Amino acid sequence: MNLDGTPDEEDLEFYDRYGPWDAINPVDLQTLMDGFPEPWWIVGGHAIEAFTGVPRPHEDIDLVIFSRHVPELREQFRGHYHLWSNDGGTLRPLDDRFPEPFHDRCQIWVRENARSPWIIDCPINPDVDGRWQSKRDESHIADLADVTWVDVRGIRFLNPEIVLLFKAAQNRDKDRYDLENVWPLLPEDKKQWLREALHKYVSDHPWSELLASP
Repeated sequence: MNLDGTPDEEDLEFYDRYGPWDAINPVDLQTLMDGFPEPWWIVGGHAIEAFTGVPRPHEDIDLVIFSRHVPELREQFRGHYHLWSNDGGTLRPLDDRFPEPFHDRCQIWVRENARSPWIIDCPINPDVDGRWQSKRDESHIADLADVTWVDVRGIRFLNPEIVLLFKAAQNRDKDRYDLENVWPLLPEDKKQWLREALHKYVSDHPWSELLASP
């Protein structure tokens, strides 16, 4: 989605193939997840907006749970929403016939029914003995409390520096916009972590000049 809220070419291609999105906001998601017995958190653009307070349009909302808790998510939404496993654009119902997702790093898309827009994108996350494991770097394992934060509403979000590391791989206009808004607010230790983490994957990334600034 463009920063002015209009769909970009990628969005239009998605709509033609899979149907539209009408994503809910974090507060509505919190209501839907009320009573969920396991940890959940939000990543992506909504996590950046919660940290910076700078609003921008969002085409979806990214709910994350540990992969082992997919059965609990199915029960949470049972009778209300249809869940679909998504592996690189290949979709399969996530239901009693196919109760398992494709694998522990795929996505789950959520909608009321086939006549309704998608409302939630759930990129499930692996864990190691109940600890968060980065999908970008398997060696990065941490307590969930160390890689997330909770806002005044009680909603948990992924730390902004980690969100930016994932966004750097695509480097879209909205990703650069998010970086520009986050960078002045990050403490120095978080800035240094992002510099080192990004350099580990790409030695000459387009963001390198900004990341070199104080």
